[in-house]
Amino acid sequence: MTSFLLLVMLTACSATPQDLSGKMFTFPQQTKTAYVRLNTTRENFSAVTVCQRSFTDLTRDHTLFSMATPSAANDFLIFMEYKTDELEIHIKNRKAAEFRGRDYKPNMWHSICSTWDSVSGLVQLWFDGQPSIRKFVISGSNISGPSIIMLGQEQDSHGGGFDINQSFVGMMSDVYMWDYILSPCEIQRYVDDLNFTPGNVLNWRALEFEIIDRVLIENKQMTCF
Repeated sequence: MTSFLLLVMLTACSATPQDLSGKMFTFPQQTKTAYVRLNTTRENFSAVTVCQRSFTDLTRDHTLFSMATPSAANDFLIFMEYKTDELEIHIKNRKAAEFRGRDYKPNMWHSICSTWDSVSGLVQLWFDGQPSIRKFVISGSNISGPSIIMLGQEQDSHGGGFDINQSFVGMMSDVYMWDYILSPCEIQRYVDDLNFTPGNVLNWRALEFEIIDRVLIENKQMTCF
């Protein structure tokens, strides 16, 4: 069993889509080498929605989702700025928006959905089902080019440039990505873990991914009442 976990932890790669329903990625230590790369062939996005669940006890800055292209290391970045207690969304290397007043408590699962539309330039954050105000960042151009999507590390270059002090430690699950803006009702169905339209870019139920270094696939842990 130990050797099996080590093999999964160090070399896991899903060449064909894998259903991770009821599973989670566990990032058990602070490192600048461990991450999960999520594979997609999409190279052009006029809009984006990303939803995910995470669980951590970190008391420092950390990344939740990092998407880079050769022209922009932060083409779509979800980042927790701990000192100012802000969840940030960066688009096309621009600090898109700072969202305050989120009850980002440690040691519990949180559902976070983020949206951006290139026509309006507006971004919005949904935290545990509660929407933020909509903020402008950049409009008029798509996210384009070969993308590298990572969980666990924040890219300061296309596929690299990691900072150990921005790494994620904890658990992540139910990661989905769409190339359009998800409706509020669909986002609420995701938050409530009901039937919703799976991501057409990233689908947790049919995910292509690679695990680099010490990340484990485990059964998702939930609180029993």
